[in-house]
Amino acid sequence: MPLEHLPPEDPRVWLNRARSNLARAKARIPEAYPEDLCFDAQQAAEKAIKARFAVVARYPGLAEPVTDTQYQEAVAGAAAVVRWAEASLA
Repeated sequence: MPLEHLPPEDPRVWLNRARSNLARAKARIPEAYPEDLCFDAQQAAEKAIKARFAVVARYPGLAEPVTDTQYQEAVAGAAAVVRWAEASLA
């Protein structure tokens, strides 16, 4: 099913792009290098995270200010991703 094109200030744009990258990563295209599919997986994770705060940073005034709880959740999520990356490289 094709993904809907949304206005650039809509955070769902990032989620749609994340879903697109994830679909390509999961497709296991025989003609594609596994490294390129891993890059799509990384991009999916990055774009999914951007859906939460990229719009707020890019288009100030469109959303309510970030709460302390949202800030703490963002930092905790980032820390979890960094820990995962560190463990993957160990």
